[in-house]
Amino acid sequence: MNKGTGTDGAGPDWVGLQGGLLTVRRLLLAVWMLALAGATALALWLLAGPVWAAAGAFWLAVLAWGWGLLERNWRSWRYAERADDLLISRGVLWQGQTVVPYGRMQLVEVTSGPLERRFGLASVQLHTAAAATDAKIPGLLPAEAERLRDRLAELGEARSAGL
Repeated sequence: MNKGTGTDGAGPDWVGLQGGLLTVRRLLLAVWMLALAGATALALWLLAGPVWAAAGAFWLAVLAWGWGLLERNWRSWRYAERADDLLISRGVLWQGQTVVPYGRMQLVEVTSGPLERRFGLASVQLHTAAAATDAKIPGLLPAEAERLRDRLAELGEARSAGL
């Protein structure tokens, strides 16, 4: 892994997210869109007749469209550990890159909700003094999330000692 700041001409070594995050997001999309399609079709059937119930298929089209968009978004998330900071990059249309200096980190926590735990995933949340620079890395393996938390906390303590 490139631990330098990228001044040697080579970029940082980016690490992508686990495929389980894409599975979780697609599962949530499918559950919500199928529920909306069923509810819309049933309501229109009862209120306007069976011909109008076909409008519930709109949510199935949203499901098909969102399926591909979720993969593009998932592929856009990545992070890189450098000598002095952590880079987090994300986004397809609205791309964002967050640079979190190790010395500015105040809290690093690992979180995992019930669905994340079911799929063996965890997230690392970084808190800094400025609320706008808080960052999150979702979809990590729990062991990687804990390793990253410990490393970032260690680097944060070392860098902030001179402040």
